[in-house]
Amino acid sequence: MAEPILEVTSLSKRFGGFIALDAVSLHLGERERLGLIGPNGSGKTTMINCISGALPCDGGRVTFKGRDITRLPAHQRVRLGITRSFQIPRPFRSMSVLDNLLIPLEYASPERDRGRDLRAEAMAILELVGFQERAGESSANLTQVDLRKLELARALAARPALLVADEAMAGLSSAEVDDILAILFRLNERGVAVIMIEHIMRAVMRFSERVVVLDAGQKIAEGTPDQVIADPAVERAYLGE
Repeated sequence: MAEPILEVTSLSKRFGGFIALDAVSLHLGERERLGLIGPNGSGKTTMINCISGALPCDGGRVTFKGRDITRLPAHQRVRLGITRSFQIPRPFRSMSVLDNLLIPLEYASPERDRGRDLRAEAMAILELVGFQERAGESSANLTQVDLRKLELARALAARPALLVADEAMAGLSSAEVDDILAILFRLNERGVAVIMIEHIMRAVMRFSERVVVLDAGQKIAEGTPDQVIADPAVERAYLGE
């Protein structure tokens, strides 16, 4: 097997006496689509916070593209190619959709060439998420699904090799979920590896090539969507004994 783009080894995190992650390991290949699921409080958000650098880990190692990034701050991980979208989008509401992209293109992208046409790059990203016709609109007027599209576009402005999509479909209708899935598939086809954290099982099962399941801070299952959904440990985690 080729060297993973991301490798998390025995990652641990405590909050006082509470063990949020207990020596959890996972890996992600280039261009792979990985689903990360588990009941509420299972450790999913803590895991992605440790991967992205939002939280320091208490034990273990995070390696990205063969480099140990365990102690790197979040902004340096973005420059290396790790970005994430957030469940609750917080755009600059006083700015247009286009201007919301120009900021990460200027400051978060690994390429800082002053001769770049940032506006053209922003428009290309908006076209990718089906938003090019709305570039001039105020972000304050966007609907919930439009905010999720803008959130994904802003993450893409950093030119990631890995995108962590944190509940990008929460609260959306079935048709809106399909819209966001289509965007994530397009990004993956362009070479971006994706970790999807999501409670909508239909979306996870359709999108993921492999699924990792956490429960109470531990990894309890890993495999293809069909393998995971048939695992008795997963059924117990979600439904009880």
